[in-house]
Amino acid sequence: MSSTSRTRMPAASRTRTAVVSLMAVGALLGTAGAASADGTGTHPSGAPTGDGAKALCKRAPKIDQRIDRILERLNGDASQRGSIARLEQRVANAKSAGHTQIETYLNDRLTFRRSLVPTLEGRQKDLADVQKWCTSHGDGANS
Repeated sequence: MSSTSRTRMPAASRTRTAVVSLMAVGALLGTAGAASADGTGTHPSGAPTGDGAKALCKRAPKIDQRIDRILERLNGDASQRGSIARLEQRVANAKSAGHTQIETYLNDRLTFRRSLVPTLEGRQKDLADVQKWCTSHGDGANS
C-alpha cells in the first residue's frame, strides 16, 4: 500500500486519542501509587492486604459533605435542578400536555430519584458510625 493511498487521522482526532491514552495511563499509575502509598495495596495473589480503614477514615468527612449536598439537592424546591420536586413538576407538565411516553420516562426517573433519599440517609447514618469508630481508633492507623 502506498503512502499516498492511506488516509490519515485528522490532527484533532490524533490529539484527542493521545490525550485519552495519557489520561488512562496516568489513572492507572495514580491508582497503583495511591494503593501502595497508604498500605491498602494487594498481595501478589490479588487479595487485599487490609480493609482500607485508614483511607476510609481520611475520606469520611468529604463523603459526608457529598451526601449532604446530594440530599439537599434532592429535597430542594422546583427551582432546584436535580430535585424531586422539579422532576415531579416535569412529570405533571408532560401529563397535562398528553406526552405519555415522556411522562412514563420521567416517572421512571422520579421513582429512582425518590429511592435515592432513603439509601443516602442510610449511608449517612453508617458513615456517622464509621466516623465514631475512626475517632476511637486513631483514624484507622491502629488497624
